[in-house]
Amino acid sequence: MRATTDVVVVGGGIIGAAIAWRLSAAGASVTVVDPAPGSGATRTAAGMLAPVTELHYGEERLLRLNLASARRYPDFVDAVQAATGLDVDYRQTGTVVAAWDAADLAALRDLAELHHSLGLNSSMLTARELRELEPSLAAGLPGGLLAGDDHAVNPRRLHHALLAGATIEPQAAVSIDAGTVTLADGDVLGCGTVVVAAGARSGQIAGVPATGLRPVKGQTLRLRADRPVLDHVLRGSVRGVPVYVVPRDGGELVVGATSEEAGYDERPRAGAVHDLLHDAQQILPAILEMELLEVSTGLRPGTPSNAPVIGAAGPGVVVALGHYRNGVLLAPITADAVTELVLHGRTLPAVAEFGLDTAVVMS
Repeated sequence: MRATTDVVVVGGGIIGAAIAWRLSAAGASVTVVDPAPGSGATRTAAGMLAPVTELHYGEERLLRLNLASARRYPDFVDAVQAATGLDVDYRQTGTVVAAWDAADLAALRDLAELHHSLGLNSSMLTARELRELEPSLAAGLPGGLLAGDDHAVNPRRLHHALLAGATIEPQAAVSIDAGTVTLADGDVLGCGTVVVAAGARSGQIAGVPATGLRPVKGQTLRLRADRPVLDHVLRGSVRGVPVYVVPRDGGELVVGATSEEAGYDERPRAGAVHDLLHDAQQILPAILEMELLEVSTGLRPGTPSNAPVIGAAGPGVVVALGHYRNGVLLAPITADAVTELVLHGRTLPAVAEFGLDTAVVMS
């Protein structure tokens, strides 16, 4: 067995990186185990921080957690940037949802009513107001919705900052137990606590409890415009299929995202690229004139309830799994919750209903 550290975090995506950073900042010695940190869902993610516009009917329980994490984001970003001197491209500009046709506009009105019933900040936009906010949008769109508190961050930059200076073991973990992590080469790392945060592949590690975790394939595109074309995150739905465009520094935009139950197949599909470009240009015509920089594919870690599982899994083992489409958004509160549990043995009230004892496990 190698030298013991306080904590071994299995998984170096955005969730694992945030946990490792927060624990290290609190004085714990931490090793991150991952053969390619940030190469999965984190690299593909667009980085929307969207508890309001990501709300789905029946997910009010998850909404509370998402809102709690969103409220932590300004202080979280300030702390990371101050500690590392790195800019993570955090944009507090809000999100515009464009209606593609009259049916979409009616659906947005219903959604706005749900938002207001839950005390959320959103407002309907007329066609004129929509074009005034985003002049590059397609002509003839009938209106939309503005969610002023739904923001965005660059997950690649944030991930890079979180792991700056971290101790990384560049191997896969094949099994875990209380106080030990066995690596692919047979070596064993000793620790006080194992934290499992390996995303969609967590269930492939021996010793990780069953949570019904499944991979959900997602594909995004990165493009670059010669000039800035969006001031807000842009979302929409074309013939019932959702699409979004997220602006970045330097004229870059991220277009996403597909959602496919394809097992662990991470190969990009030409048809998915076509569909994303086709739908995005219906709302933002300038898309087709932009430089295509990258096609990225990753696996979202989904659970049967679409909610994460955060909590103790036995003596010396903590899990942070199943963040699905909200991994970037939930990074701050997950890191705080795991740190509180590991260092003080206490459950953060905001995550109390997302432990293993409340997880819905598929048979």
